[in-house]
Amino acid sequence: MDRLWSPWRYAYIASNAENRKQEKPACVFCSLLEDEGSDEAKFILHRAAHNFVILNLYPYVSGHLMVVPFAHLPEFDTAPKEVTDEMMDLTKRSQTALREAYSPHGFNVGMNLGRAAGAGVDQHIHLHILPRWVGDTNFMTTVGETRVLPEDLSTTYEKLRAVFSF
Repeated sequence: MDRLWSPWRYAYIASNAENRKQEKPACVFCSLLEDEGSDEAKFILHRAAHNFVILNLYPYVSGHLMVVPFAHLPEFDTAPKEVTDEMMDLTKRSQTALREAYSPHGFNVGMNLGRAAGAGVDQHIHLHILPRWVGDTNFMTTVGETRVLPEDLSTTYEKLRAVFSF
């Protein structure tokens, strides 16, 4: 049997196990905002009035960003207009930054609303934006169910921080 080691995934697995032990699991986004650490340490690229832009800690591809409201909002259709308007503006700006940093062939932009729709964090809405390239889904993803990322999150953060001008 072949093994592909990914020790960086342990923090994710352990945090999910710890959250399941708690009566009420903590919201990963709210907990992140309560933390005293620096934005760089948390991979927050930008803070706006109602939302922030952050790297996905468990990306599908390098450059996988999320736009997340500061407020703990479980439903998109009941979120205040100023929050969703800014969310879309930040998504557009993120696309521009990703295009400049990575020159992708295309983008995926979307939300998974509710656990049944695939939301990993189903009680705090967030929008994903991913750069995509022709052929970026190869046999490792489709057959091996494993993603291969060419750079670590610190490198991605530095690359995007350099072009994230607001």
